[in-house]
Amino acid sequence: MTVTGYIMNFMRLRLLSALIPLLLLLALPLVSVRGVPGGGDLPIRNYLSYAAEGPPPFPVVERAARATRDRESTSAMIAFLTGHVTRFPMDQNNGYYLSIVGDLYRDQGGNDLARQYYRRALLRYPDVHVRGVPTHQISINRLLTVVEDPRERIEYLHYLQDHYRESIDRGLVAYYLARAYENAGRWSEAFESYRVFLAHPGTRIPGEPNARNETQRRVAFYDSNRQWTHRDLESLVSAITSALWAQNPAALLRYRAGENFFTMSWQQDEMDPNSDIPTFDIGAFLRRSRVRFSSDLELNSNANEAYLRTWGWSHRIPTWYLYFRRIDFPADPDVHGNWEWGGILFGEAF
Repeated sequence: MTVTGYIMNFMRLRLLSALIPLLLLLALPLVSVRGVPGGGDLPIRNYLSYAAEGPPPFPVVERAARATRDRESTSAMIAFLTGHVTRFPMDQNNGYYLSIVGDLYRDQGGNDLARQYYRRALLRYPDVHVRGVPTHQISINRLLTVVEDPRERIEYLHYLQDHYRESIDRGLVAYYLARAYENAGRWSEAFESYRVFLAHPGTRIPGEPNARNETQRRVAFYDSNRQWTHRDLESLVSAITSALWAQNPAALLRYRAGENFFTMSWQQDEMDPNSDIPTFDIGAFLRRSRVRFSSDLELNSNANEAYLRTWGWSHRIPTWYLYFRRIDFPADPDVHGNWEWGGILFGEAF
């Protein structure tokens, strides 16, 4: 072989060796998935590799979705997940992926869109466990953060009670169910659910530290006859001042609220369990006193609360303010908006 021929063969071999990797790369199956912006990141390359055979495993999809968001945007992550659901409609994890899409829309303030995706996850896909939590339970918990319609909330809360009784806080669900029943005007069911909540003393309502005390008061009022209320404040104050002037304890006590009446100082909280003194005998003090009262209500009285200053009580604190409140109780239209004498505040305050 001549030198020229040798050189030509050598060049051909060099060219072939350079082309082999390129040919092998071109021979690899090309897989495209709607919503995947390229395949540069390892999680996305793994996803593309698995997707060539069928729905990728959950961890692979999750990592690829996060990589898409980190490299591109939240919108790209939404496109990735919805694209996956479209391409693999039989993937049993699709409900969870759609709930993630709902979360992304909710975090952007798109509650209506979030609701649509949560409902798709709940109604169209099986209830599978992701990290030990059922996907339908995830969707319902998310729906309860974006849905305000009481009828729809009642539906979801009953679903939790019926399907996940052993894994939920029954007292918490009962409380939210009672609130939904109230907003729907279904009063007897509301107070039945409130009783269930009260039967679970360990339940705490997030953001409502006084929920238990307030519920106990509401249930007690619901169970009472409510006959002590007055249509208008003027007639109630007139009746009480007449009883004070006549030193008539029996007449005075007829106007005392039968439930949730408090006796406390101005520094106490009405929700304080010590704010009511069961042995406090107003009649005994009235008989020993010559009580006087202002001709007008205090200036800080308003459309829902009123205060009447009285003094001359035979007590270490001679000045008492009688407290009146308008009743907010739409469960009983005959009482809702009436007035009651709700308590006594000891000492000067104004």
